[in-house]
Amino acid sequence: MSALTKESGGSALLGPSDPPPVVVIEGSPDSEVMLICDHASAVLPESLGTLGLADAEMGRHIAIDIGAAPLTRNLADHFEATAVLAGYSRLLIDCNREVDDHTSIREISEGTIIPGNRRLSPADRAARIEAVFDPYHAAIRDALQSLRRNGLRPAVVAIHTFTPSFHGIARPWEVGILSGRDRRIADPLIAALEAESLTVGDNQPYSALAFAGYTVEAHAMAAGLANVMIEVRQDLVADDAGVRQWTDILCRVLEPILSDTNLYASEQAGARDA
Repeated sequence: MSALTKESGGSALLGPSDPPPVVVIEGSPDSEVMLICDHASAVLPESLGTLGLADAEMGRHIAIDIGAAPLTRNLADHFEATAVLAGYSRLLIDCNREVDDHTSIREISEGTIIPGNRRLSPADRAARIEAVFDPYHAAIRDALQSLRRNGLRPAVVAIHTFTPSFHGIARPWEVGILSGRDRRIADPLIAALEAESLTVGDNQPYSALAFAGYTVEAHAMAAGLANVMIEVRQDLVADDAGVRQWTDILCRVLEPILSDTNLYASEQAGARDA
């Protein structure tokens, strides 16, 4: 049963029974790998119910990257890496978009109207930014700064998943590897995945050359840190068996790449601090 309660500009968005806006998995202090998961959760604040959506909608891609969170946690465990996962649904606010982007708080997503996101006041938007967006990015910034204070130049790996089809068009790729002009991880990773006889999309189903997402651009690209976005097709990680299989695949192909000390030896010229 759906529920909808509009925000009040004068009250806190998150209540005492709501989970935190960000989950940080502490890695080994000498691990040079940082994992991020922008769309890890389908949770909404108790005060907002389901934003007027039927409960079934909250299990769709419009609310969460299916399989991304357990995959991120497994990779963090394997690499003893720090991982930062968003605690709330992208329907509340998309932590992978700038706050003034029209897709930051969607009124319609993949053809579905989001009643609780319509006609929000500036105070409503500010409450979501303050409660969820800002703490998530502060956690990423703090984690990266902690690693860099230890003399490390961490590689940033973002984990996402994508739908098997979009607007009725099938997506043939089993996994997509997204990157901007920094191909330090992307090129060897694509080669390794293709050697596993997988169908790999190079900047598919989205291109990071056009837009890598706010998180990677703001925290990794801006600092010249080696980075990559991994997109696994959702039907392949929709259950525990699929997550285990893709954990094994990604650990196997990433191990030699992330073990290469040259990856951390220098930063891209002209980069700014994260």
